[in-house]
Amino acid sequence: MSAYDLDRRAAGGGLNPTLLRIELLRVLRNKRTMIFTVVMPVAFFFLFGTNSAYANEVVGNGNVAGVIMTSMALYGAMIATAATGSTVSVERAQGWSRQLRLTPLRGSAYIVVKVAVALAIGLIPVLAVYACGAARGAHMSTAAWIVSAVIVWLGSSLFAAFGLFVGYLLPSENAMQVIGPAMALLAFGGGLFMPIPDHGFFHWFSTFTPMWGVSGLAHAPQTGWSNWWQWVANLVVWLAIFVGGAVWRFRADTARV
Repeated sequence: MSAYDLDRRAAGGGLNPTLLRIELLRVLRNKRTMIFTVVMPVAFFFLFGTNSAYANEVVGNGNVAGVIMTSMALYGAMIATAATGSTVSVERAQGWSRQLRLTPLRGSAYIVVKVAVALAIGLIPVLAVYACGAARGAHMSTAAWIVSAVIVWLGSSLFAAFGLFVGYLLPSENAMQVIGPAMALLAFGGGLFMPIPDHGFFHWFSTFTPMWGVSGLAHAPQTGWSNWWQWVANLVVWLAIFVGGAVWRFRADTARV
């Protein structure tokens, strides 16, 4: 490779389609990750979203099955993006991050690649769950189908930042153990597994959790936008916290080399 080519790579931060493809294939080959991010959300939808006792009850411009479909798609997307982001902990332990620092790849470009791969993986459970919902009786307006799916997918980038933060904060043997339980607790806090009461302590507490904002926005195309500004504020604040934490730990990790 010529000096001109190296300069071009350095000017672009070292970001290139080959690196993106390699990172994407590495995640897709992880069978355990794919099972948790695709099979589990689909299974949960069939378990909770197809019960004839309540699935066809009207909610907003759709039915209960539509609400559960959105919740399970968001659950799968958040697991996918968080797990993908947290793989930096394994790469740090294996020395891969150190190797990358010897190349023209900049730290900012590396993080962009991780987020892009996380979003690509996060799209898979969204499409899978929505396809199952369409086949098994989930209903909402056409616009709600499209807008909610897009919000679920893009909103899951919050948890890519969370995964990066945890991956840089904890050693590899602890990071992966933290992600799973943390995602389950956040899902409960955001009302993905059971409705959040309109009043009371749990409602108040849930408004401070990272899942509350993105969950509210994801369901809003079907159920309404009454608290949209609070949901957006919640999402922005937590995104700033997780991105700021990831950048802080990345810089600290880089400074050691």
